[in-house]
Amino acid sequence: MDIRGAERAATMATSIKKPKYIVPSMRDVRELQWNGLRVASTFCGGGGSSLGYRMAGFRVVWSSEFIESARETYIANSHTDTIVDSRDIRSVLSDDILSATGLGVGELDILDGSPPCSSFSLSGSREKGWGKTKQYSDKSQRTDDLFFEYARILKGLQPKVFIAENVAGLVVGTAKGYFIEILQRLRSCGYRVSCRVLDAQWLGVPQSRKRAIFIGIRDDIGLDPVFPDPKPWRYSLSDAFASQPVMSNVDGCESIERFAIGAEWRRLSQGQQSDKYFNLIRSDMRCPSPTITATGRIVGAASATHPTECRKFTIGELKRICSFPDDFIVSGTYSQQYERLGRAVPPLMMKAIAETVRDRILVV
Repeated sequence: MDIRGAERAATMATSIKKPKYIVPSMRDVRELQWNGLRVASTFCGGGGSSLGYRMAGFRVVWSSEFIESARETYIANSHTDTIVDSRDIRSVLSDDILSATGLGVGELDILDGSPPCSSFSLSGSREKGWGKTKQYSDKSQRTDDLFFEYARILKGLQPKVFIAENVAGLVVGTAKGYFIEILQRLRSCGYRVSCRVLDAQWLGVPQSRKRAIFIGIRDDIGLDPVFPDPKPWRYSLSDAFASQPVMSNVDGCESIERFAIGAEWRRLSQGQQSDKYFNLIRSDMRCPSPTITATGRIVGAASATHPTECRKFTIGELKRICSFPDDFIVSGTYSQQYERLGRAVPPLMMKAIAETVRDRILVV
């Protein structure tokens, strides 16, 4: 969400009644009628963006994820007809996708993708990680070249639309050289391309989460990229937990009492960020959650914390904050589940983007 859009939304929020925060169940999602439009999703992770498309009535016909723990979560919640490719994306050819789905060049409606670019994240070191192999989830790999692998597949498939999501840090500071190169590569594939930084808190998600969203429309379609308008209100943590009582610490895995950040948490007021520990924020029940990041999976590491209890959020609370259904299955340990949700595109954010593209580009 750009600043002017957010300001307009904040002004309107005072005069418009906010609807109740509701995330459809997985059963409800499975029973939605298909709108006839098909999506292929690269770097699908645990399935946040795919779930957003499904909430908007799309069918995800093919996806790829080579991180095993993420793929397990994706498969546990995916549509039975979705083909899930486990290979490194560098080994995947566009012809492989066409053969698997039975589609021809140009027939796919949307190519989705969230190429990992942690080297450009605003939440940690940036330039030091460029061009290097680093740990990403349970794999060691170079990540700053993956957007170009996405562009390679885009060029071969020629879908009507592509939507790619990435960290907001990609478009600022010294990373802008990569950003410009990515734009040029995507446009050279035959698309009108635009990128905006959108904030999930203005798209129906009770979390402040800024992401760079690239949308491209194939040149022959003759339309410019479109983005969703901001909601005239925001959901708070109180809204998110209204139908699910704030859960107490069940097994102790979320507690930060024994760590240095626990003492610092007690010093902070709700909504206050620590000036001692980078990223440590005591959330405010009256506001959207601060950004949930994958580093929060380490219980002793500084991150967004609970407003009233000296702990990290439980997995049930994180689902609400990240706009996942309560019955969404997340596999693994507390740390692995936290990472899956912390890296995910909030489904309701992607739903808003997908509905806008559906109504103003694909169904006209």
